[in-house]
Amino acid sequence: MLEHILILLPLLLTLTLALIVRHTLLALSVGILSGSIIVNQFHLIDSGKYLVSAITEQFYAQGQWQAWHLNILAAMILLGVMTQLLTRGGAVKAFADWLYLRIKSDRQARLGVVVLGWIVFIDGIFSCLTVGHVCQPLSERYQLTKAQIAYLVDSNASPLCALLPFSSWGPYVMAILATITFLPTSPLEAFIQIATLNFYSITVLFLSLLVAWFGIGFSAKPTRKQAIKPNKQPVTKTDVATGNPWLLGIPMLSLLIGSIGFTLYSGITQSHSMQISQWLGAADIGNAMKNACLLATIITILMLKYGGRSSIALLKDMKSGVQVISFAVMILLCTWLIGAVINDLGVGKLLASWATLFLSQNMLVAGAFLLCALMAFTTGSSWGTFAIMIPLGAQIASAVDINLLLPVLSAVMSGSVFGDHCSPISDTSVLSATSSGCAPHEHVITQLPFALIAATSTLVGFQMINLHLPPIVALISTLILAGGLMALLQKRHLLSTKTLS
Repeated sequence: MLEHILILLPLLLTLTLALIVRHTLLALSVGILSGSIIVNQFHLIDSGKYLVSAITEQFYAQGQWQAWHLNILAAMILLGVMTQLLTRGGAVKAFADWLYLRIKSDRQARLGVVVLGWIVFIDGIFSCLTVGHVCQPLSERYQLTKAQIAYLVDSNASPLCALLPFSSWGPYVMAILATITFLPTSPLEAFIQIATLNFYSITVLFLSLLVAWFGIGFSAKPTRKQAIKPNKQPVTKTDVATGNPWLLGIPMLSLLIGSIGFTLYSGITQSHSMQISQWLGAADIGNAMKNACLLATIITILMLKYGGRSSIALLKDMKSGVQVISFAVMILLCTWLIGAVINDLGVGKLLASWATLFLSQNMLVAGAFLLCALMAFTTGSSWGTFAIMIPLGAQIASAVDINLLLPVLSAVMSGSVFGDHCSPISDTSVLSATSSGCAPHEHVITQLPFALIAATSTLVGFQMINLHLPPIVALISTLILAGGLMALLQKRHLLSTKTLS
């Protein structure tokens, strides 16, 4: 029994600190240090040597460089640099100026927030900052509430990134998936399959479209007597010259096209098959992502330089990008390290044996969703929950029912995004609110009903998956249930508004 407690102690410390202190990096660091000491039977010198060796092996092991890790780190750093170049270089503002001249109604304004979130899919935080700042004036111009803008911004940031392998989330999650030795497919194929079962993210995007189209759930439009006509200024030649969608659009398109192109090229050159699934399986996704990010960053630099930005300013922008992304890089490094430590401790084998004995197969997927939702909500970090729960969830699923491996990982992703989406201490919640001109508390409260609708529907969908119903049936049922609950919410909202008036 004491041996089991020692084996689990680093993991328990990590989870406890993540929940109480709400500092993922500190929690992971304590888990790594305590695990190193336990692996080496409390010999401090040996523990230090072990830790140095574990760190080194993340980059160079068995006589060769670890290309996957190096490429993923390079891709993340380049994405951080690119986002800062676009923000500080004026590309975001230029896109905003172009956008304002083309929106004619409040519905178009709401849809514009959604579409812009899809365009700047590169990163959740970048999306919140960019879309919020760009679209905040729409709330004044078309009488939308700041809370509604914040909801649309937040709902098309992290949930979208969780579905796209070519966002900054893709390399991070795929790097964690690559540590799962019994994964049935390549990390890229696994990510895509997990994304198709990420019911919460899909449902959130669906609900945000309903809110944008019908204006559901937000009642801050002024009454007819108080209404202010949209402040539509006449379009001038100066405005047209100022607005430029391509400063932001071209780098984003180059990143997307480059990611797909480099991935397919890598797969074709390494596979003799004519099937695209075989190309994706054989592709060096890490190298493809790095090359695509490098291409998009170079294009961004050249465009900004041609637009008149000085070399010194560009260097400062790049430095800022490295600083901003450094925290995420540190979390990823700690994720790799704690994975190695936990593997050496035998935590996976122990938990898998317990899961086989005690965990109900009938509630495995829904249970994983609820557990990760709670953890992400209390820590405010979806990435931190990914780091801890993806490897752990995989071990448990492999022991209970290997056929539910990918659905369980989808539940981990969904629950993590839901918890982070609703948490008042989440960086995306705070940034989407402040960038939209809304108080963070107001944003959390007004967003919660929509998030709970998505979560409730997702829970039902995952339970259907757990009962081995076809995934497409579960997804359609999830969306229908979410739409029905949204209709009930809107009916109640209209009744309460009518009563007050």
